[in-house]
Amino acid sequence: MKNLRLKSARAALDLSQEQLAKMVGVSRQTINAIEKGDYNPTINLCISICKALNKTLDELFWE
Repeated sequence: MKNLRLKSARAALDLSQEQLAKMVGVSRQTINAIEKGDYNPTINLCISICKALNKTLDELFWE
């Protein structure tokens, strides 16, 4: 399942996948795979992404 909430939050801050990836210490391909729903990130990575985007886990990852 695609993570459109993550993509939207990233775009709202005018961040590229590459920029977000550098902020959280992963590759651009990892961010791309998460957005496409091809990769299930660890809870620690989810938390790092949320902090970088100033969002909660509920807002980005959980229904």
